[in-house]
Amino acid sequence: MSKAKAKVKQVKGKMKEAAGKAADDNGMRAEGRGEQLRGNAQETVARTGERVKKSPSK
Repeated sequence: MSKAKAKVKQVKGKMKEAAGKAADDNGMRAEGRGEQLRGNAQETVARTGERVKKSPSK
């Protein structure tokens, strides 16, 4: 997954969390937070993959 797709997932999660907070829906808040965390993890994996590709081969 690309960093851009991971960022989109993070933003969607943030919006879902905010909607859950506004609606006083703890389930939606938790779902949004989980989506943000998945986006963070996917971004980390994408960033690490980029670093590996850029590192000099031996």
